[in-house]
Amino acid sequence: MKLIGIILGLALAAQSAARAPLFQWPVDCTLGDSCYIEDYVDHDPAARGIRDFSCGINTRDAHKGTDIALLSFDEIAAGVTVRAAAFGRVERIRDSMADDRLMRGVTSENACGNAVLMTHGDGWQTLYCHMKLGSILVKPGDVIQPGTAMGQIGLSGQTNHPHLHFQVIKDGKIVDPFDAAATDSCTDPVDTLWDNPAEYYRTGLVTAGFANKIPSIKEVQSGAVRLQSSAANAPLVVYSLSGDAQTGDLLTIWANGPQGEVFRKEIPMENPQRAVMRAVGRKAPAGGWPKGAYLGEAQLTRDGAIIAHRFAHVTVE
Repeated sequence: MKLIGIILGLALAAQSAARAPLFQWPVDCTLGDSCYIEDYVDHDPAARGIRDFSCGINTRDAHKGTDIALLSFDEIAAGVTVRAAAFGRVERIRDSMADDRLMRGVTSENACGNAVLMTHGDGWQTLYCHMKLGSILVKPGDVIQPGTAMGQIGLSGQTNHPHLHFQVIKDGKIVDPFDAAATDSCTDPVDTLWDNPAEYYRTGLVTAGFANKIPSIKEVQSGAVRLQSSAANAPLVVYSLSGDAQTGDLLTIWANGPQGEVFRKEIPMENPQRAVMRAVGRKAPAGGWPKGAYLGEAQLTRDGAIIAHRFAHVTVE
């Protein structure tokens, strides 16, 4: 066993000395069908400024990785496998945090949630965050091949929706695997670290939320109308704010409550502006809404492929 460990260690060193790692897709999901890329690395160093590698809006301020998001909370229980993106050694793991949308007990020290940190030699590392409690299959010291199952996507750490945060690090600095050279040229980068780069969509959903009325775009942008709780006799509205949509894109907005679907509407995007707010809702039924948790969703598709998706939550009291 000791000899095998030495051979694997030498192989790791030889691979890293030759070139940067080339990453395989780290999740058992199909882009545009069962998952989508929600956020990329933020290339804008300014506070409150955002810019993905193609100068689009698909990122968050100071975001350090690639977020691969699922389309349903039910997928957590079903199990979606996270796999090693490249040959390397497992350095550290965490597998002790609850899958909790309310993020109770989350701090800056454990915001990554249940996680795996891998090293690939020559200063290269990858980090896999927000994994499901009890799902991690590897341990520190394991040397594993690309595609090795390491665990499943969960809801641990600083997240309120199911996704894998995949982060690439070189000598302690963040690297965007879609544009390792950080050219910020707003064109297709040539220095990708993916063996099969995913198609990029400039269009995105900036936010979605619940309100008690059809809001203005300014109210959505400021967050002034976003509800955490609502009265049983008040209207329920789900709004979304999209950016850079194209004519022909299809926006679908719907909501589900304790007794099933509340409403659903498909909205074709016709001659959209750079920022478009749309909202769908219903007045309260006689006797009021059933008390409990309500889930709102907004989804953008293009030619049948899912390109953006957002969740919203409210509790009727």
